[in-house]
Amino acid sequence: MTRSKSDLDLHGRSESYFPEAPPDAVAYPETTEEVAQIVSVCARHGLPVIGWGTGTSLEGQAQASSGGIAVDFSRMNRVLEIAQEDMTVRVQPGVTREALNEELRATGLMFPVDPGANASIGGMAATRASGTTAVRYGTMRDNVLALEVVTAAGGILRTGTGARKSSSGYDLTGLFVGSEGTLGLMTELTLRLYGQPEAISAAVCGFETVEQAVQTVIDTIQCGLPMARIELMDTDSVRAVNAYARMDLPEKPHLLLEFHGSPGGVTEQAESFGALAADHGGSGFDWATRTEARTALWTMRHNAYYAILAARPGARAVVTDICVPISKLAQAIEETRADLQEAGVPGPILGHVGDGNFHAVLLVNESDPGELARAKAAAARMVERSLALGGTATGEHGIGVGKLDYMAREHGTGWAMMGAIKAALDPGGIMNPGKLVPPAG
Repeated sequence: MTRSKSDLDLHGRSESYFPEAPPDAVAYPETTEEVAQIVSVCARHGLPVIGWGTGTSLEGQAQASSGGIAVDFSRMNRVLEIAQEDMTVRVQPGVTREALNEELRATGLMFPVDPGANASIGGMAATRASGTTAVRYGTMRDNVLALEVVTAAGGILRTGTGARKSSSGYDLTGLFVGSEGTLGLMTELTLRLYGQPEAISAAVCGFETVEQAVQTVIDTIQCGLPMARIELMDTDSVRAVNAYARMDLPEKPHLLLEFHGSPGGVTEQAESFGALAADHGGSGFDWATRTEARTALWTMRHNAYYAILAARPGARAVVTDICVPISKLAQAIEETRADLQEAGVPGPILGHVGDGNFHAVLLVNESDPGELARAKAAAARMVERSLALGGTATGEHGIGVGKLDYMAREHGTGWAMMGAIKAALDPGGIMNPGKLVPPAG
């Protein structure tokens, strides 16, 4: 346990535009029993408890907006058991996705969920993260089989099993995945694993318009091509990564994609995609099968956020995402681009178009309140647009405090039910208060 200023400051920061909100103290447990002891003491004294993984959440989920104790899981970072034949693994919550895959490398297995940042597995489960590979492998919701959770009273609960499916009772595992630490703290996770693909092929392809790129994605999905990744970068995003990573992509919308499978299957899939893209004006195909070339391509994509920030030195980002039915994706993106241009808000767009999810990185000068207000208003209109098109307020960033105001519109009476579940499992309201559910009282 520490109350040093450096620790408090670190645990009060956010990757996005939220003001700092440091906790009163930071605890670094090493076992589930220590987590249970911490929560028990906090429950007796009504002290807020906030879980902390690596701090990469984007909607203020890990900030101590009501003070309290930040429980930092960085010392609970062990891979506990790899069940190779079952294709599962048990891990502590502080393991990062990159460290886990490094541990799995010699087994021929992998954990595919890739939100971009080297996030902790516990944090990824708490926010129901997804990322570039979700179009093929699903989100954290699909890949967490079982949990060990410290409840709001300091008890230890186990949910789920190592079995791939169950029809036994309520899905408590699914309840905690995506709960953003408002119901309990995950101290162990059992994850689904996949075989490392025999062959991988990646590519980049340019289009004259976003609509052409999105229509190519729709046709690809409807044809049943098993894409592992398919990402969109708009013209502004391409311009930013060109400058940041010294790339020379033509300054127009691009799709980045990847296929996994056998050597013959991957070749066939790549050729089929090429024909579909050509039908919609795709050009500049650059296929990469060598590991180095693929790594460079996806490093460019994962660093796009930093590239966009660098495009306006000194700026802070209002980072937001929405997800719509894929048939509405081109409309949502074009209307968002037009809205941002009219509002005078720089906002490059990129996203996981294979599942209808895209992000806008709205760049603002923090010292200009007017800029921040315009960016937040534009982000609010993005959500309204998504809901009107049958989509959701967030495809992967989560709710936290940043999108709390949209929950009633999206869920109706379902939001009140979430509040009732919270009250039943955490009657003292100590678990990450002020996030995700309706305010108490």
